[in-house]
Amino acid sequence: MEKEEKTSSPFIESSENAKIKERENVPCCCSQRWILAYTAFFGFLLVYALRVNISVGIVCMVRINDTSVSSSQNNTDLTCVLETTKREYDRAEFDWDKNLRSTILASFFYGYIVTQIPAGWFSDKFGGKRVFGVSMAISGLATVLLPVCARTSVILVYVMRVIVGLGTGTVFPALQSMWGRWAPPLESSKLVSVGYMGTMFGTTITFATSGVLCQYGFDNGWGSIFYLTGGLTFIWVIAWFLLTADTPAEHPRITEAEKNYIESSIEYDTHIRSGKTPWKEIIKSRALFACVVAHMCNNWQLYTLLTSLPTFMKAVLKFDIKSNGALSAVPYICQAFGAFSGGQLADMLRSRGILSTTAARRLFELIAFFGTGGCLVITGFIACDDRQYAVVCLALAVGFSGLVRAGHIVNHVDFAPKYAGIMFGITNTFATIPGMIAPIVAGALTPNNTQEEWRNVFYVCAGFTVFGAIIFATFVSGEVQDWARDHDDPPKEEQMRRASSFVVPVPS
Repeated sequence: MEKEEKTSSPFIESSENAKIKERENVPCCCSQRWILAYTAFFGFLLVYALRVNISVGIVCMVRINDTSVSSSQNNTDLTCVLETTKREYDRAEFDWDKNLRSTILASFFYGYIVTQIPAGWFSDKFGGKRVFGVSMAISGLATVLLPVCARTSVILVYVMRVIVGLGTGTVFPALQSMWGRWAPPLESSKLVSVGYMGTMFGTTITFATSGVLCQYGFDNGWGSIFYLTGGLTFIWVIAWFLLTADTPAEHPRITEAEKNYIESSIEYDTHIRSGKTPWKEIIKSRALFACVVAHMCNNWQLYTLLTSLPTFMKAVLKFDIKSNGALSAVPYICQAFGAFSGGQLADMLRSRGILSTTAARRLFELIAFFGTGGCLVITGFIACDDRQYAVVCLALAVGFSGLVRAGHIVNHVDFAPKYAGIMFGITNTFATIPGMIAPIVAGALTPNNTQEEWRNVFYVCAGFTVFGAIIFATFVSGEVQDWARDHDDPPKEEQMRRASSFVVPVPS
């Protein structure tokens, strides 16, 4: 017996040494999965630049001739007079009324809602790289053409914004499909949150620079907003096609150690794309229902602020256009911080066994929703002469909303990684409905742009966050569903054993 132990001992030691060496060879910050996250970050920065440029642009494109603005100014204390320079009026070219402006802001979502599910299905079936890249090229072109179209016909403005919606509507399902094949389970929160942080920086940078471009940019100021955001998109598209691949196995520069680490951690064969989509099981999924409701409720407040925040800053808080853009960006800096810290903290709690995946998703979603709703309600009660505190409350509200990146946003990769693209397409289709309705509702609730009217807008947003928190907390699941596995998958115990042979790298 002793002899047997002695002869087997070198083999065991050699095997352990090989595993340790393999673990040490798994790259982290400069790995291909993190390069995908960094490239996606800049992609989503531009996605949101293309989405929100019209929100600030329309403020300086249109001459101020609404009776609602003048009446709200007459009722305002002298400490809160709107500071508007003659230059702003001189550069405005259009006489679009309030209803027309609201429908222009909403038109993006009529295109955005159409491509969600098809993009998810196509990405899961054939790969998300081409879907993301081609769609961004089309959206960039439509954005570059918008100034010419605006000076030709307002109908063409609608058409261009719908095209931008159609193009950018594909990108979330496409990237989610790629994360289903690239993100190891215990790194999913970090990777997804870093990639999607680009949305906040896109909003931040666009809001901050658009106000300056309105006053000092070329092509009458506002035109430069669309030329720059569209032009930068074309540069990014080239980088996207050079740096990324649909799966680890297809990447020409990935190391064998990283490829093995990813493929052994994910609970299905990432090489296989063909197969029948389990539509019946998807539709019946309680976890999907939780994500749909949470996504819709989150997007109501998100799109309300995304499209109407510059208007609120100007009409109620009385900031001039240059300050408006910069201050409208502040909340999204806080959102980026919330998203990044939430992703890091969620994965840390899960990897150390402090919280299960389900508990982590539930916790971060509840904090995000209740924090956002509470801060928005408080904002509605802050008077204009204390407008700096209103900016702080708005920043906290949007900052809390960043935590959903560690909640329902990444949850599709938890319970159905193989179908993450189409699942996100389904939830984002429903979640686009608020984008079509919320700007119009906000406009209808604020005919005179008074503080009391905007308070009602924030009440509606808070109501949606409370409802979404309750539903998500009740039905959320962080476990891979049986219908989302391959039929020839190894038992779960074997998958866990294989995954545990690797140490999860932590980015520095």
